[in-house]
Amino acid sequence: MNRIIILGVAAGLTLTACVSDPNDPNKNTKEKAAVGATIGALAGAVIGYQGDHSGGALRGALIGGAAGGALGAGVGIYMDKQQAEFNRQLAAEQRAHQIEVERLQNENLKITMNSEISFDYNSAQLKPAFTDSLNKVADILKRYPRSTIRITGHTDNRGSTQYNQQLSEQRAQAVKWYLSDRGVDPRRIIAEGRGELQPRATNDTEAGRQLNRRVEMLIIPDKDIQ
Repeated sequence: MNRIIILGVAAGLTLTACVSDPNDPNKNTKEKAAVGATIGALAGAVIGYQGDHSGGALRGALIGGAAGGALGAGVGIYMDKQQAEFNRQLAAEQRAHQIEVERLQNENLKITMNSEISFDYNSAQLKPAFTDSLNKVADILKRYPRSTIRITGHTDNRGSTQYNQQLSEQRAQAVKWYLSDRGVDPRRIIAEGRGELQPRATNDTEAGRQLNRRVEMLIIPDKDIQ
């Protein structure tokens, strides 16, 4: 039993080593598959050993590794495709530093929207010029429904803490309502505000305050995507 578990861990480490190239566009997917395969192999080995001390552990490791690898790769592939669409559709906005698209280690996607181009000063009313960008986001989210969307508003520290909290909540809600109006299921969307509590940069400079005024969209995939 111990030997099979060691082999399962070794196989997972080997797979991880094979995808260590930081320039590989499918690096996240491959790493997720490797981790899933390792976990699946270990779980399968334990279950198989409990049912059949002779060859059950080996069979369980093989089956569990295959299932775990497929499950891990499924989430990664799903998010790879979605990220590619965001990058393609929002290329102009990214070049203009209006929107950032970032892939996180846990397969989540984070889209950061600069408040300067999305809202007027001290307002939670979306700028008409920004709705074209949100239309692109909504269309992609509708094509990839297997996720939860967490929208968070942020401000700089000018004004009272209470006012900043309220404004950040209103801006997050404005984005949620717009996406819902464009056909994104509102049950998928969580809107919240963090006010001035989570700055990206110093509030001592205008450049830093501009970075802190933002709305972030976290796209969290379902864990059972295959």
